[in-house]
Amino acid sequence: FTNKTGMVCFFFPGALGGSSPSAAKTLVWGPGLEPNVVLPARFFYIQAVDTKGSNFTTSPGEKAFEVNIVSPTEQFTRIWVQVLDRQDGSFVVRYRMYSPYILRGPVYHEGCNCPQPSGDLWEKHMKCPGSFAQIDKDLSVFNSLDPDLISTEVPVRFGQRQSLCHYTIKNNKVFIPNEIYINGYVLLPDIEFFVNLGDWPLEKRKSTDKIHPILSWCGSNNTRDIVMPTYDLTESVLETMGRVSLDMMSVQANTGPPWHQKNFSAFWRGRDSRQERLELVKLSRAHPQMLDAAFTNFFFFKHDESLYGPLVKHVSFFDFFKYKYQINIDGTVAAYRMPYLLAGDSVVLKQDSGYYEHFYSQLQPWEHYIPIRADLGDLLEKIQWAKDHDEEARRISQKGQQFARNHLMGDMVFCYYYKLFQKYAELQVTEPKVREGMELVEQPTDDLFPCYCQRTGSNTARDEL
Repeated sequence: FTNKTGMVCFFFPGALGGSSPSAAKTLVWGPGLEPNVVLPARFFYIQAVDTKGSNFTTSPGEKAFEVNIVSPTEQFTRIWVQVLDRQDGSFVVRYRMYSPYILRGPVYHEGCNCPQPSGDLWEKHMKCPGSFAQIDKDLSVFNSLDPDLISTEVPVRFGQRQSLCHYTIKNNKVFIPNEIYINGYVLLPDIEFFVNLGDWPLEKRKSTDKIHPILSWCGSNNTRDIVMPTYDLTESVLETMGRVSLDMMSVQANTGPPWHQKNFSAFWRGRDSRQERLELVKLSRAHPQMLDAAFTNFFFFKHDESLYGPLVKHVSFFDFFKYKYQINIDGTVAAYRMPYLLAGDSVVLKQDSGYYEHFYSQLQPWEHYIPIRADLGDLLEKIQWAKDHDEEARRISQKGQQFARNHLMGDMVFCYYYKLFQKYAELQVTEPKVREGMELVEQPTDDLFPCYCQRTGSNTARDEL
C-alpha cells in the first residue's frame, strides 16, 4: 500500500496456518513513516489485524509480511530493510538509507549534514515529551553555568585522576581535542561541557558547596552528576543495523519461547564486579531448581575463583529469554543491561540500588519489575512469589516491555540528549568557546551518495520514494 506521506510499501501476507491478517485493517504507524524524522535506522510498526477487526496477540508467522521500500525513479537505490517479528502480533520494520529520498518533501539519510534549523519543529516531528524529570532534577542544583570557569576548574579538580572529555558544540559542530563530529539531525545550541568517560559518577559535593556540572552515564544517590543515556544504549542506537548485534529492536524480535513455554527458573550471567554477584552464584548452587546464575569472567575477585567457579561459556543475550525470570544486579555501578531485559518477554527482578540510569525514576516497582533487596535476602522469596502468581508476573513483564518500547527506543534517546543540551545551554552565562587543543576535523564525505541539503537552499539531487 501507499501511506499518506507518499512512501510506497508493499505488504504481502505469507503462507499461514489459520487466519491471515487483513491488508485493509492491519495497522501501520511510527516515526519511520515521517519524512522529517532522521534516525540512524528508521523504524515503524505493524500490528496484524484479522478480517473481524481483532488484533493478533500471537505471531501470524515470521513471513506474514514482506516489506519493500522502493523508488519509482531510481533503479539502484540503497535501502536495507528488516522485518522483526515481536511474537505478539506486532512487528518492527527498520530500514537504513544511503542516499536522500522523498516521502512528501526531502528525506535525508542519517549521514547527511542537513540539520533541522528549528529545534521546536524537530521536537514536534520527533514527538518528544515536553520535559524529562531526570534532566530537571539534575540541573536544578545549578543557578547558572559559566563555561569559562568550568573549562579551567574541572580539569584541575578531576583531570589528574579521572577520565574526562571536554566538548564544545559551536555552530552545530562538536569539538573535542583532535576530533570533531558534525551533527546532521537538528541545529543544536552552542554549549560547552565535560563528559565523564568512567563508570562511577564523580561529583560528590553537597548542593551547598560549589559543584561542577559533569555529564555521566550513571548517577547515584550520593552524587550530583548530570545523567545521560549510557554509552551502551547510545551506541546501540547509532549503530543499529550496523556493527552492533544487541539493540532495542533486535531484542524485541528475539524474546525466546512464549511465556508458558519458558524455563521456570531465574537466570543470570556476568562477571564478578560486585560482592552481591558472588552471593548470587552461591545461592544458585544451593538452590539450582530456583536459580541458574554463573560467572563468565573473573576479574575483581580472582582469588575466589575456586569458590565460585568454574567459569561457564558466554550465552547469547537472546537466549536469556528462554527463562521467565531475569535478575538485574549492579556491577561496578548500575547494570547497563536493564533496557534490554525490559524489552524482552521475561519479568525482571531488580536489585534495590543507589545507582541509576537516566530512565530509572520513571520505573515503578511491582508495575515494571519485581523489586529485590540490595543484599538479595529476599530473592528466593520473590522468585517463589513469581512462580505462585504467574499471571501477575506476566503482567509485570508486559508492563516493563511496553515501557521499554515507549521510552527507550532510538527516537526517545535522541529526544533526551536534545532536551539535556537545550536545558544546559539555557543556564550558560558566558559564551562557549573552542579551547586550545581542540581541532576541527572535517566530516567525511560520501562521493558515491552525495547529499545536498534543501534546508540551506541548495539544489538537492534526490529520488522520489
